[in-house]
Amino acid sequence: MMSTELSKQFMRVGKTVIVVSLIAAALTVVSAQHEPVQRKQAIRIGSHQLPTEPADDPKKGEREEPLTVVEEEMRAKRLIKEADKEYQENLERARDLSSLGLSMVESFKQKNTLDREGIKKLDKIEKLAKGIRNAAGGSDDKVALEKSPKDLAAAMDMLCDLSKSLKEKVEKTPKRVISAAVIDEANVLLELIRIVRTLPAKV
Repeated sequence: MMSTELSKQFMRVGKTVIVVSLIAAALTVVSAQHEPVQRKQAIRIGSHQLPTEPADDPKKGEREEPLTVVEEEMRAKRLIKEADKEYQENLERARDLSSLGLSMVESFKQKNTLDREGIKKLDKIEKLAKGIRNAAGGSDDKVALEKSPKDLAAAMDMLCDLSKSLKEKVEKTPKRVISAAVIDEANVLLELIRIVRTLPAKV
């Protein structure tokens, strides 16, 4: 009887071990099946967190493609056209500035005063001079006049001469060339305008 009872107990333990082994094997298979999904999901989440990743940039290939010969030629023509336009605009500034300077001086000589209309012209001349200087690649450099005007009449004569001289320098400067002479002349004219504003409005 003892032997029979022991045999039954061993059989029950064996069945239990087999069942546990089957359950463990099933869990292992399920875990293995879910693991790649979780890994892929993590990768997708990571890619959203890193939008600058090269693989996520659809235009990366487009940027790396070199320009064709036709595209290079079109780009060169466009740049030349833009440079010509800027050059013509600067010529117009210089000619307008010279005309305003002459008109301002003639008006001053007739009235012996710098009236409201004259001040408006002075403001326009200042704006044009800054535009000419910036187009030439210059900056707001402080300069000192060799001989500062003692009164408004002398300042008007200097302004007329500088306006004409600046126009001539701009006209003589070739296209796409940075002229130090144009930059210096524009800064001298701007310094003269600053002095004119400090002088009495009447002679």
